[in-house]
Amino acid sequence: MVKTIKPTMFSNDALKPSLFYYTGVIMTEFKPNPSNPLGLLLACPVYKISPLLCLKSIANIDVFIKDESHRMGLGSFKALGGVYAVATLLAEKWFETTGDKLNPEQLMSDKFKEFSGSTTFICASAGNHGLAVASGAKIFGAKAKIHLSEKVPHEFEQRLQQKSAVVIRSGKVYEDSVEAAMQDAANGNGVLLADGSWEGYTYAPSLVMEGYTVIAHELYEQFMQAKKWPSHVFVQAGVGGLAAAMAYMIRKYWPQQPEIIIVESELAPCLQVSHHHQKLITVAGDDSIMGRLDCKAPSLVAFQALEKAQVRYVTVSDKESIVATNILQEKNIGTTPSGAAGLAGLLKMLKTKKMKNSGPPSDFHPLIIVTENKL
Repeated sequence: MVKTIKPTMFSNDALKPSLFYYTGVIMTEFKPNPSNPLGLLLACPVYKISPLLCLKSIANIDVFIKDESHRMGLGSFKALGGVYAVATLLAEKWFETTGDKLNPEQLMSDKFKEFSGSTTFICASAGNHGLAVASGAKIFGAKAKIHLSEKVPHEFEQRLQQKSAVVIRSGKVYEDSVEAAMQDAANGNGVLLADGSWEGYTYAPSLVMEGYTVIAHELYEQFMQAKKWPSHVFVQAGVGGLAAAMAYMIRKYWPQQPEIIIVESELAPCLQVSHHHQKLITVAGDDSIMGRLDCKAPSLVAFQALEKAQVRYVTVSDKESIVATNILQEKNIGTTPSGAAGLAGLLKMLKTKKMKNSGPPSDFHPLIIVTENKL
């Protein structure tokens, strides 16, 4: 059942480009300022709001779909996080060096790009986060070094190289590439910009998550215009960054409160298991075809944010994700099993005994997020 609360969304004035001014405080919990990534994007020529679709008769119900498959030319929601985090960290370094504040337009200046050329960003990636970091580095004049496991498709390596990134194959699985990226940065070769977080490393990944809050803000505006709100929101999770950013924004700002269901691969349910144990748990299991969701260790910041957001968890199988992918393909939305996982979670709910016996209630209006395009 949808609950109504008093709207508290920030005013339009707060969305004007803000000055970049950072203190370097270590973040211990997720308290984003959504006006910062929005301010940056207002100055970005390739930014536009991703579409909110309402597709009829998916499993005999109407489904809201936030389509991130063409986001900023990178084909994934990850573009919002990596690019913003790169800009923020570079602007912070500028302030520490010069004492001058920057506005978003100044980030595109030749002087700033020349300054940024001495900085290399290092990360591990299953594909999309690396593309976002590499793109941000190229836009603002920095360099990028991306560690990929042998599981990441060759197409991602090629796309990263087109963004002038140095690509290193590190290990058999994602976790191996994470360790390699951490060691690379620890050796003094660059700045680690991971999308996962752990004890002692929370600030940079929190910036990545802050970038993702743009999606929930766009949805706020789109649902306000439509005068209709979702009853259920299905958000897929790997380490949990997108899920936590969405959950935080929904609980804080949306005037009508849906149920939030976090969808994980049944082969990598690290957030659900951590929730049951009330602490971070790294899970073990076979590889999933949901490559961007096949993360065995949750993000500390994301987990803590989700624990405060009253969410539920569901896991889906590879087979269920393929079914969802094919349904979206029939609706002319090309995505991957990872991108279709939210729909897989919805379809699984519809097959529960309660839903099968009585059918969805009249106010059942689910929202899913298609997080990436089809390679």
